[in-house]
Amino acid sequence: MTDTPAIIGWSHGQFGKSAHPDVEALMADVALAALEDAEVTAADVDAIYVGVFNNGFSPQSFEGALVGVGHPDLARVPATRVENACASGSAAVFAGLDHVQAGRGRVVLVIGAEKMTGLAGIDVGDVLLGASHRRTESSAGSFAGIFGNIASDYAERFGDQRLALARISAKNHLNGVRNPFAHMRKDLGVEFCSTESDRNPVVAGPLLRSDCSLVSDGAAALVISNDTIARRARRAVTFRGRKQANEPLPLAARRDPLFFDGARTAFLGALDEAGMTLYDLDLLETHDCFTQAELMQYEAFGLAEQGKGSTVLEEGLTHRDGKLPTNVSGGLKAKGHPVGATGVSQHVVTAMQLTGEAGDMQLDHVDRAAVFNMGGAAVANYASILERAK
Repeated sequence: MTDTPAIIGWSHGQFGKSAHPDVEALMADVALAALEDAEVTAADVDAIYVGVFNNGFSPQSFEGALVGVGHPDLARVPATRVENACASGSAAVFAGLDHVQAGRGRVVLVIGAEKMTGLAGIDVGDVLLGASHRRTESSAGSFAGIFGNIASDYAERFGDQRLALARISAKNHLNGVRNPFAHMRKDLGVEFCSTESDRNPVVAGPLLRSDCSLVSDGAAALVISNDTIARRARRAVTFRGRKQANEPLPLAARRDPLFFDGARTAFLGALDEAGMTLYDLDLLETHDCFTQAELMQYEAFGLAEQGKGSTVLEEGLTHRDGKLPTNVSGGLKAKGHPVGATGVSQHVVTAMQLTGEAGDMQLDHVDRAAVFNMGGAAVANYASILERAK
């Protein structure tokens, strides 16, 4: 038995340093709001999927069960926590889609959340390093160090990318000004983002602070239903295509550590399932954990040849008024990157665009959009192609 799943409701919390003390409170803040937005009740929910990385951010695990602590009406709904590093949110979304598509339930609640700011910076770095292969890569010192090494090797092979990386950062921060959920709503400009300073120091390799996503708290939730319920909903966003693809965890085990093969497989596979090509898309929300990541995703997705990602910025293709507006929400760079929340957040802000509910972020014309979320250095790769059904 199969069914066609759709997103029929959502909720997005504020990203940043939250007054909420823990993931339990962050999830409670968005869970019922998403159900209310979908015009369903807790009694209608057949399953809950929660994306949280944790890995030491909190001594409290078992996050699936925490949803029912915050809202007792949900305490007896089957709940599962999924973890796939920085792609934990999309892993939860895909699990929810599979649940509905298999006919095992009619309504699923998906929540992504993370509380990161309760730890000191050095401890945050160590927790995030768990998204790499510690035995062979711990010498990088932090997850930023992993991408710092990638950026250094990329520059050695293809030339200095300082201006390209600054253009990505400046683009996403400018977009983030329009996003009321964003951690940082400030237009930093290319000059600031390209210049090392006391306010913008080197973090790792050639990466400056402005090249790194923000350590944030936050949560987002969405409701997935089957086609029968979606037809009765006030609006619905469907998945034209989706695909997950994996790459070896150790960078040294890959064909070429400077090309995201898994990202390419996932993204082009989702497009193929949707029967679409790259420029059939009106919007892309992609995983800019570091500006170097967005640059290499341009190449993986086919916007540019390997080593030529900088031309995308020179031509303005991914700017808000470009041929493929990318990260008009501000991306992880400005919106923030509460790890488990990110994939769910990306799907929520994309659904908002498709339904014309994105407020100041809204583009004039969005019929089809893509989401790309990755765990680790493009190890677990998730791509979704969405469009409005009603």
